[in-house]
Amino acid sequence: METKIAVLGAGAMGSLYGTMLSEAGEEVWLLNHWKEHIHAIREKGLTISSASGDRSVFVKATTDPTEIGQADLVIVFVKSYDTRDAMSGALSLLREETMVLTLQNGLGNAEQLAEIVGERRLLAGTSGFGSTVLAPGHIRHAGSGDTMLGELSGAKTTRLEELRRVFDSAGLRPVITENLQGVVWGKLLVNVGVNPVTALARVKNGQILDIPELKDIMERAVGEAFEVSCRKGITLFPAGDPLEHVREVIRRTKDNVSSMRQDIEKGNQTEIDVISGAIVREGNALGVPTPVNALLMNLMKGLEKGSRNNQSKLR
Repeated sequence: METKIAVLGAGAMGSLYGTMLSEAGEEVWLLNHWKEHIHAIREKGLTISSASGDRSVFVKATTDPTEIGQADLVIVFVKSYDTRDAMSGALSLLREETMVLTLQNGLGNAEQLAEIVGERRLLAGTSGFGSTVLAPGHIRHAGSGDTMLGELSGAKTTRLEELRRVFDSAGLRPVITENLQGVVWGKLLVNVGVNPVTALARVKNGQILDIPELKDIMERAVGEAFEVSCRKGITLFPAGDPLEHVREVIRRTKDNVSSMRQDIEKGNQTEIDVISGAIVREGNALGVPTPVNALLMNLMKGLEKGSRNNQSKLR
């Protein structure tokens, strides 16, 4: 029996997940306010470029949630700052038993969604996949990793197991976790070390380890985040040396262009507030100094505003 899935925020990652689920036989709708992207998908299908070549997949796509009707599963991939407005504008997707899964970056998305859709509907996790928008209707699949899935309570449930089955058939490498907080914080440490550094220096992920100055900044930022997580009593996933884990992710995604760098280069708002900014806020609340993350946050905010101003002048 197919699952009806709506992907809220069908940019790079949402388009990749939605297309892979559609290819696995699920009824998938991509939902995005970017009209050119949706129009291109409706006219010519979504083109996915990868190391194995290009393929085009026809998948349902719209800018209007009411065209979709009610879904069994809503996967949320919008940028963190759009979470509240996007979900509030898509409540027509929900029926009593609809599951809402956030795979967004940063801290605070699940809490925002819970206020809108109710905690009982909500699932959360992280994605180890990489994707980049090349043009409207065209993405690059830049790498694959595990999709971590969990209940906010940490319980193992029937619906989690059903979601694991659906994702597994699509090749999305699902792993159920009972330590959702540890998973989210583990991904946060990676984002803290990679996103602002690559965006500020305009480098690919792997160059962080090739340039000593960038490697030093990355390690200091991750070290601060780790100290905050320890003070909060978080048991990080994966276990082991968090810095070595971040280095390994960087090596594995060495040719990727981070989402934050993509946002800067497009003149878009970034998610710095829920990444470095989250570490600064949590650190302040716990009395843990986070000067490197504070500096990265302020530099990113300055770069973001300058980039957006320059983009608006060019229009």
